[in-house]
Amino acid sequence: MPVFFQQQINETTRLGVWKIEETEEFFKGNVPVHRDVTHPHKRLQHLAGRFLLQFLFPDFPYELIQVADTRKPFLKDEQYHFSISHCGDYAAAIVSKDKRVGIDVELVTEKISRIKDKYLHEDEQVLFGITETAPDLQLLTVLWSAKESVFKWYGNGNVDFKKHIQLFNARKEKQTIDCFFSKTESELVIHYRLFEELVLAWGIS
Repeated sequence: MPVFFQQQINETTRLGVWKIEETEEFFKGNVPVHRDVTHPHKRLQHLAGRFLLQFLFPDFPYELIQVADTRKPFLKDEQYHFSISHCGDYAAAIVSKDKRVGIDVELVTEKISRIKDKYLHEDEQVLFGITETAPDLQLLTVLWSAKESVFKWYGNGNVDFKKHIQLFNARKEKQTIDCFFSKTESELVIHYRLFEELVLAWGIS
């Protein structure tokens, strides 16, 4: 069972990361496909992400999942709040009975340094010590993943990462970053974990 990472956040909230080593048939035996995903690997990621929901909470009702216009999956009665992310051969999910949640998982790649000006304000780049000469790819990925988790936590789309999501006060020892989301005037603490090739970030409120 390729559970890459698992954490019980509190009594009502759990998250997990799955390293995808199974075939599509394994997941299809357990998970209904809720949308037409034609690309084979993306379909595998989609199935693995949904599989995780019931892995974390065995009574999670797959059949009641709906997809909003913003492409955010949700349960109409909010029996569970949940968020799913995937990249490469990894899928991540966070599920809570009573908290709004957002999760993101990212592979660390060079591409992140080329788009930093699109998601980081100049003040954030100064604050986090981002330089042109020797960009810290892992740090840039953490900051991107943190903002992506806020975007998924919000769930209503139309978010300008640079304008609406402000990151500050990173605590490396606790692996947290404070965040102010101006669209709802919300203060959040984003948690993250670093792995060899992977960054995981999540937010709860």
